[in-house]
Amino acid sequence: MAILINEETKVLVQGITGRTGEFATRYMLEYGTKVVAGVTPGRGGAEVWGVPVFNSIKEAMDEVGPVDASIALVPPAHLREAVMEAIDSGIGYILIPTERVPIHDAMAILSYARRKEVRIQGPGSFGVISPGKAVMGWVGGSLELANEAFAPGRVGIISRSGGQTTTTSWAVSKAGFGISTAVHTGSEPLVGLTEAELLALFEKDDETEAVVLFAEIGGVQEEEAAEFMKKGGFTKPLIAYVAGRMLPTGIRFSHASAIVTGSKGSAESKIKALKGAGALVAESPKQITNLLEEVL
Repeated sequence: MAILINEETKVLVQGITGRTGEFATRYMLEYGTKVVAGVTPGRGGAEVWGVPVFNSIKEAMDEVGPVDASIALVPPAHLREAVMEAIDSGIGYILIPTERVPIHDAMAILSYARRKEVRIQGPGSFGVISPGKAVMGWVGGSLELANEAFAPGRVGIISRSGGQTTTTSWAVSKAGFGISTAVHTGSEPLVGLTEAELLALFEKDDETEAVVLFAEIGGVQEEEAAEFMKKGGFTKPLIAYVAGRMLPTGIRFSHASAIVTGSKGSAESKIKALKGAGALVAESPKQITNLLEEVL
């Protein structure tokens, strides 16, 4: 089954005629994703790798029919308008790779999306991949690397690091388990889909038998995920690794969202919460696959 996307997901690319839009579109098509339309205002009538381009989402959907998901490859200054258009068009899942999104724009996007019951992944997300079925964004980077790192299988991956989404999936795949779906949550201070919400999706996925979480210091997503587990929202095995445990309070780690302010958000706080909820916490990335072998 996988979560979020599969071989039937119809994808629209906003900003398809830009350099990043063209690159991502080519990669997604090569992998087998059903990219059915692109949108760039003023460029209607063009094509990108055989995908028709329209001036608006309405024009696109009038021509190709309803779409399931949109990837917004739009600069920060125009992102809010683009995502609001996608939400108002009835698209239920929107991936936002854009980084450095103004906080007030991110707040407006996420608040509006929740009111409309639309799933937002990102901002700052490398993407999502359901191996052998579809990819959105550029997680994996190339067809060759994606095929090597993301073998179809039974382990879900949630990662706060774009690069570690691929690295962790590669290790899990090489250990013989394979991946059901791998998700990079995003690197911005505010993101849409949380770890707890992704765990809820994996809980319902029959093909997912366990989940690996590559966590980081900063924010409270891991503590919230642990609370979700305690309430019975996720009952499958969870193996977690928390990066940045050696950094002192107040030091930013890698991403805009990874900064410790106070008691919550520290590695100690996250590890304690996750262990208290029944998760297995790896002492090093290498230990992740050893723990998987124990539970599967």
